[in-house]
Amino acid sequence: MVEGNFVDYIRIFIRSGNGGKGSAHLRREKFVEKGGPDGGDGGRGGHVIIKGNKNYWTLFHLKFTQHIRAAHGENGGKQHSHGADGKDAIVEVPIGTVIKSAETGDVLKEITEEEQTFIVAEGGKGGLGNAHFKSATRQTPRYAQPGIKGIEDKIILELKILADVGLVGFPNAGKSTLLSVITSAKPEIADYPFTTLKPNLGIVKNRAYQSFAIADIPGIIKGASKGKGLGQRFLRHIERNALLLFLIPADSDDILQEYKTLANELAAYDKELTHKEVFIAISKADLLDEELKEEIDQEVQKEFSPKNYIYISSVTQEGLQPLKDKLWERLQS
Repeated sequence: MVEGNFVDYIRIFIRSGNGGKGSAHLRREKFVEKGGPDGGDGGRGGHVIIKGNKNYWTLFHLKFTQHIRAAHGENGGKQHSHGADGKDAIVEVPIGTVIKSAETGDVLKEITEEEQTFIVAEGGKGGLGNAHFKSATRQTPRYAQPGIKGIEDKIILELKILADVGLVGFPNAGKSTLLSVITSAKPEIADYPFTTLKPNLGIVKNRAYQSFAIADIPGIIKGASKGKGLGQRFLRHIERNALLLFLIPADSDDILQEYKTLANELAAYDKELTHKEVFIAISKADLLDEELKEEIDQEVQKEFSPKNYIYISSVTQEGLQPLKDKLWERLQS
């Protein structure tokens, strides 16, 4: 999905380098009769390598890259001269990038660490020079091996955001507003569904020397796990979050049912998501008086302990500091 500079999906054609030819040279020098074979080996073709770089947070730098080609290995030469290896093509990607085969969809590797590398296409091996084929019965072989061809393939690079907390909720639940007031992120905010068409990542600074990353995942709707709305495109960003923060507005028709619908969509996408720790923030608390809060408490506590949810208001700042404290506490446990 692409919006502005955020790109989390790229399909690229890759080709590693061909191996260089081995040399079939025969030594020819003055005063040296029948010098014999002295052909060197061909160089290895360049690899196509994917490398993690923590300075990237999106695949935008690859948005207009359709082909990645490594250099060919050079041919071997006389006097046992080895051909130079082809230059590798190194593709730097953000931490959290998944590499898939475009043909089968199989996951080839996940880049989860800075400087981590993965050879996605090996360069062809260089051919052996004729010096390797000399024997007692074959003193002057006039042939050498050709280099092995490189690999051509298509791959998919798919980004999964690495964040401590994933912010989950229906469209227009106020996720972007919350993110804007507890972090320095500046997401687009408007009063209509699907304002957020890309994940937004922000850093929450909480008290002295405490900070954690929170990702605002674009709004989920019923049927999202089957591709409805923004569909599965963004559900994958939740997979790497340590904690899920469900944001449900206080003026929802049924807070518990809204939570269950969201949770069911996550479970339908990946059952492993049901094992993640969950915390609930009931937003727009500025609309509630104590009597309405008591009514909501009676309903919510049928499913959750009071320590697992909190009332907040992004407008009046109610509950925001306790929310940050609770999230930090959960992340440290």
